[in-house]
Amino acid sequence: MRVAVLSILVLAVAAMWVTNLWMTERFTETTRVRTELRLALYTGNVISELQRTSVVPLLLARDPELTRALETGDFSGASARLISARKEIAAASIRMLDTGGRVVAATNRNLLGTNYSTAPFFVDALRSRETIFTAAPTETGGTGFNYSRAMLVDGRVVGVIVVEAELSKFERSWAGISDAVAVVDSEGRIILTTEPRWRGLTMKEALAARSAPTAIQRALQATADWANEPPDAYLQGKAVMRTESRVPFRGWRMIAFTSYDSVREKVNAVLALEIMGFAIFLAMAFYLLSRRARVQTAAYRRESAELRALNARLSREIAERERVQKDLAVAEQTLAQSSKLAALGEMSAAVSHELNQPLAAMKTYLAGARLLLQRARGEEALSSFQRIDDLIERMGAITRQLKSYARKGGEAFEPVDLRAAISSALAMMEPQLKARTVRITRTLPRAPVMVMADRIRLEQVIINLLRNALDATKPAAEPQIELLLTAGETAVLSVRDNGPGISDLEKLFEPFWTTKKPGEGTGLGLAISSSIVSDFGGRLTAHNAEGGGAVFEVQLPLISEGMNAPPKGGYRAAE
Repeated sequence: MRVAVLSILVLAVAAMWVTNLWMTERFTETTRVRTELRLALYTGNVISELQRTSVVPLLLARDPELTRALETGDFSGASARLISARKEIAAASIRMLDTGGRVVAATNRNLLGTNYSTAPFFVDALRSRETIFTAAPTETGGTGFNYSRAMLVDGRVVGVIVVEAELSKFERSWAGISDAVAVVDSEGRIILTTEPRWRGLTMKEALAARSAPTAIQRALQATADWANEPPDAYLQGKAVMRTESRVPFRGWRMIAFTSYDSVREKVNAVLALEIMGFAIFLAMAFYLLSRRARVQTAAYRRESAELRALNARLSREIAERERVQKDLAVAEQTLAQSSKLAALGEMSAAVSHELNQPLAAMKTYLAGARLLLQRARGEEALSSFQRIDDLIERMGAITRQLKSYARKGGEAFEPVDLRAAISSALAMMEPQLKARTVRITRTLPRAPVMVMADRIRLEQVIINLLRNALDATKPAAEPQIELLLTAGETAVLSVRDNGPGISDLEKLFEPFWTTKKPGEGTGLGLAISSSIVSDFGGRLTAHNAEGGGAVFEVQLPLISEGMNAPPKGGYRAAE
């Protein structure tokens, strides 16, 4: 038996090791491919913006109103003309210079009178009759991308038109999606980046510009990276993978750095399932061992009853009984320990499932706070930190609720307005709702719908149903989720989606049963939600809708008999 248990442990370690290597490689490759696709999209946006802007100087250089202003020296309406053109083409700025390099008209009137006689975009435009592109650092620390062209009248140069491409908008959009993105020119200098401190540096200098980690930080980093492939670089003390793409414009290259955090989360979820499986298997083995010990104990007792009449064998019978009692005590301790291991496996899976939503929201708020601090918007960043503090308190409440779920009771209920619980759950799901285009329709009574429940656990049930509805609507062309709250004999909350529906209604509320891919769900959400609703005195049901999709209904008893009828104020709908 010892050899069998030791073999199982060795097999478990080997299986987890192989799974970790294989899943890490698989998810890393998936992340890299996703990053390459994102870079291809970014590259297309940059090229499209440059191509669209490159045509503007040619059109403005032939504008008769502008050339007439340069000939006559009357620039009263030239700036207004440029401002109108800028609104139509969405350029960063437009400037018109005379032959001496002085700004005579501009979309930014503060630049009027500024002399650019030595600027490359002015000098090169005078030497050529074609549209000239230049990229040079600006006074604000960024990079200006200018298209310039000489303005001719009867073959004579009368001025230069300069149009600046609006590429800085991509930096803002990239910062909200990727970990770090940079565009380098043919000389290796960073000209566009989501990291402001990188501008003007080479990539080697940018990656080296970070604070030296302490010994504790180095030890923690080594522990976190032991299961990953060797990282391509370190960004703000975190291991990242580097993905590079060529921009078909003047030898530019686009580089993205992606964190391994998402890879580790998926791999750890699979490993947690494996550990739980092996723990259950060991618990069954210990149970069979204890059962065999009980059978042997019963046999020894029957033998002792027959041998009790024989005085000559009395001493041997007593010794045998003492030995059997010791074996029984050992078997009982082993069974108790195996039950603890099984409970620990279930609790770890439940904690991983229930804390996933607050963790995702905290990550979003942290990213927003980092950007606000970089832009010196401290008060708005404090607001994000306050939301994170609320989420941490909520996570503590969730862990207390999980302990309560394991003990089957012990929490005090209070009157809760179902409408407020729905609003709080939607606010908790805000980061996921913003990440996709989903139409959400709420139909709620105008009067409060009060039930006796625990507010945190009730909100967690609604969040689980919303999260399942979001996952179900992924293949839908126009995803829709409908929330309908009615108050009759009981309070009924219906959550309907237009997904593919439920394939197996009988197994829907069984623990660890899920239709999601490995790493995306544990199969505990609906089981926990059903148990919570039962503790409130209600029930959770599900069925497929006639027009397609699934419908989940939460039925809870109202607090007073006076609210059995629908409220007089009717219902209100919101999207």
